[in-house]
This record gives sequence, structure tokens and C-alpha cells, in this order.
Amino acid sequence: MSPETVRVFVGCDPNDCDLEQMLVLEHSLRRHASLPVDIRWMQLSSNPDSPWYSDPARRAGWRTERWATPFSGFRWAIPAVCGYQGRAIYMDTDTIVLDDIAGLWRAPIDDGAIVLARRDKSFSRFCVSLWDCAAARAHLPAATQLRADPDAHGNCMKYFQRHPQLIGAIDPAYNNIDGEHQPIENIKILHYSDMGTQFSHAHAMPRLRAEGREHWFDGKLLPHPRRDLADLFERTYAEALAAGRKLDDYRNPTPFGAFAKKSERGHRGNRVTRPGLLARVGRFFGS
Repeated sequence: MSPETVRVFVGCDPNDCDLEQMLVLEHSLRRHASLPVDIRWMQLSSNPDSPWYSDPARRAGWRTERWATPFSGFRWAIPAVCGYQGRAIYMDTDTIVLDDIAGLWRAPIDDGAIVLARRDKSFSRFCVSLWDCAAARAHLPAATQLRADPDAHGNCMKYFQRHPQLIGAIDPAYNNIDGEHQPIENIKILHYSDMGTQFSHAHAMPRLRAEGREHWFDGKLLPHPRRDLADLFERTYAEALAAGRKLDDYRNPTPFGAFAKKSERGHRGNRVTRPGLLARVGRFFGS
């Protein structure tokens, strides 16, 4: 693969709950990209040969029971999956790309840093991040250890909290959380992070009910406070369909089935979507 092919790893649900998000992300990413893009969907798999293999009944492969999402811990294995070579971008699936991804892909990573991520005062957000895969090898647990340890996700977050010098600061516009009082033209990647207010729910929830399924998010659904961002999602969704993309293109041919994860019945969102509540920092860890 050419070094100018942008490798983008996306964490998403393995049971077709995130189809709308996947469709919007890919359409928006490719629409603005000036470089070739290789998107790799990271989904729990029952295939032992998959890097995302998990068998909850046997407690084999990835242990997800302490994750907030079906993919929370996958991001730490990306350098290993890349053979500790080159660069790789990670994104949660609940994102809309509004700028050329080449700007992030080619961003300089300072000496001593192994990843670019958004740094906010006392913590960092890795929900959009750029990895130097070779440099990360000395600091991340082996993939086998990541998979076997249900606390690996939280432990990696804590490790980087203790070693902030490993994190280069990303332009916050590449991980804009739910608008943050910024006009759309100032946003490069919109992360509609509050799981209770995600725009895709308006489509996914009725679709899943019609299919006799349930969404993995079990918290309370609320309207998003930014109507303009909701309209942006709807426009991008309609454009993707008009361009020939179909939800069925994103269906998992072998849905994973039941898996363990934390309940989000008490999900408190963030300070942008719910300014009346003090959103806990820990909620960003699982986004």
C-alpha cells in the first residue's frame, strides 16, 4: 500500500446498529479526500483469524464487559494490526468529515510523541487520533494482552494520562465534540459524541425495531441542541443515498450477536449537549 494511502480504522457495532453512521462517515470522508483512503471497519468477530475476534462464552479474544461501546478498546491495537509500520488514523463511527483528511494524515508528530489526539486540561480524547505505529510499539501492550484484559482500555487511558509527553496536540477542529459553539465552517471533523443525542438514532431505532432487534445503546434518547448539526447529518445522509450508497452495503454478513458491555442507562453526555449537568470525564474515555 502506498504511504499516501490514508489508513482509517473505524470502531463500530457488529450487529448492524451503526449502519447509518457508517454510511455518513464514509461518504463524507471520501467526498472531501484528496488522497486514496483505505477504511477498515473494526467490529467484534467470531472468526478466530480476525484481529477483532471475541468469544464471550469462553472469555476468549477481546473482553468487552467494561467498555461503554462495542469497540472502545480496539483503538489501542491499531499499531499492532498495522505491523507497527507507518501511520494510521482512528475514528469513532459517530463522525462527519467536513475537510480533506490529508490535512490530518500529513500533520507533523512532534519528537517524543507517538500519537496526535485532542488534549484538554487534565485528559485527552483518542476518539479521533493519528498514530505513529512504529513509535507506539514501545508504549502499548501486545495485542494478545489487550484482548485478554477487560481493564486494558481504562489502563491505556491512564497510562497516557501519566505520560502526556507521548501525545501531540491535534487541531481541535479535527475532533469537534457536538459543535462546541463553533459554526459548521470551522469544523473539520464533527464528533456527535453524546450517545443519547446522536442524529442517527432517528433512522436506526425504527429500522432496528422493524427488524426485531435492539440498539446497543440502552440510555435515554434526547434531542440534540444544535438543529443546524442535525440538518447537516440529514443532508449528508440523503447525499450518500443519492450517490448510490446503501445501508445494506454496511451490513455485517455474519452479525456477532450478544456481547457484554457496560450499561449506559445513566449516560450523562457532555457539557456541550447537556450544559446543566457536570458530565464526568470518564464518559469521554468510552466514546
